[in-house]
Amino acid sequence: MRRAYSVETVRAAEAALMQRLPEGALMQRAAAGLAAACGDLLRRNGRVYGSRVLLLVGSGDNGGDALYAGARLARRGAGVRALLLAPDRAHPGGLAAFRAAGGQVADGPDGLGVLDLVVDGITGIGGRGGLREDATELVHTVTRDRTPVISVDLPSGVEADTGEVHGEAVRADATVTFGTYKPGLLIDPAAEHAGALRLVDIGLGPELPEPPDLEALQYADVAALLPVPGAESDKYRRGVVGVVAGSERYPGAAVLAVAGALRGGAGAVRYVGPGADAVIARFPEALVHAGPPSKAGRVQAWVVGPGLGDGRAAEAAVADVLAADVPVLVDADGLRLLDAETVRTRTAPTVLTPHAGEAAALLGTAREEVESGRLTAVRELAARYRATVLLKGSTTLIAEARDTPVRVNPTGTAYLATAGSGDVLSGLTGSLLAAGLAPRDAASVGAYLHGLAARHGSDGAPVSAQDVADGIPAVWRDVRAG
Repeated sequence: MRRAYSVETVRAAEAALMQRLPEGALMQRAAAGLAAACGDLLRRNGRVYGSRVLLLVGSGDNGGDALYAGARLARRGAGVRALLLAPDRAHPGGLAAFRAAGGQVADGPDGLGVLDLVVDGITGIGGRGGLREDATELVHTVTRDRTPVISVDLPSGVEADTGEVHGEAVRADATVTFGTYKPGLLIDPAAEHAGALRLVDIGLGPELPEPPDLEALQYADVAALLPVPGAESDKYRRGVVGVVAGSERYPGAAVLAVAGALRGGAGAVRYVGPGADAVIARFPEALVHAGPPSKAGRVQAWVVGPGLGDGRAAEAAVADVLAADVPVLVDADGLRLLDAETVRTRTAPTVLTPHAGEAAALLGTAREEVESGRLTAVRELAARYRATVLLKGSTTLIAEARDTPVRVNPTGTAYLATAGSGDVLSGLTGSLLAAGLAPRDAASVGAYLHGLAARHGSDGAPVSAQDVADGIPAVWRDVRAG
């Protein structure tokens, strides 16, 4: 599992560790890892010896890391130059080591020639706001030939704690981070600037508290959570999920939500709504009912909202589902039709799955504000509605009302930007709720498999929502197999 901590926590852990280490040892560990990553990239594109490397050096410890790493590269035969953005505040020990190893300090960006690598050490995890105008111009100048960029700990100009980007920021091909991940490396829009991530162990682990601020499940974590039927399982032990979705205008939403639920391992799906004929035509194993949901039969979880439309019947169906004493997932039109106080006072779990526009409506804010501050938005939604919230988007985040780490889904892909894919996710997550997974786990596993299914189905080509649904069993097997 990838775990991320706030700047305040990281700094406290570093301070505790430095008390037990010789002076400068922590920076040397970081520099060694950074130099190794730079060397790996240079070797992939040619070789270290004779390569041309430029360091962009700010006034903080990230600049010191870059200078010490530059010294190591220079000793390996690379031609390394440094541009000091604040010459009078450059790290003195790092600068001395850099010069002693044969590194050169450049007067400016002119005359640098062809570069093989740029190392971004302008600002560190404490930076706030975007890059200054002079730094922005410098970055654009030295990377105009698409020279690869490695950022030190965090791309300069992004917010470490939130993933927000206020102004210009470095776009790195790779980021080498130290000790632990920072939230901004895992959350868009900042994550989009980070490129490939490499974590360097500097011995910080024992100093980091539980729980982390953010976590991202990996294959093994998801495999451990997948429900596995036993020898005595029947459809109820596997989980029966009710789906209230679709309308005369959007019958496909019903089909796709049911597809997600069935592909997600539900023992049975009870469908309620006007799309019964379309559902049965595609999935004859589905159990259909005219409604209301409370009369449809026994279920262990409900999914309500995809393609439900407007009107009194839709509003009544949402209210009826929310009155049930089982976990409920609310998506799409259901988010517009729910009563906030009813959600807050439910005793059974509730999962809300908005995209940015729906989240903005629930919060009474602008969509752009949600997209630029995803972490703040998902935490506020979870607290305000006392629910588990899965905020969909380029980075899908899952938060609970209680004090648990926010989860970030690492399998997101632009291939999911297709009509109906959210309906599939709702059915899939609902089936996991019906199987007995806790709401945060069901949402996390659902998002993880959903992303993998889109990647599996695409194979580099466009996919439909039905392709995503059909890909779920294959990725389920892959995850189980490790």
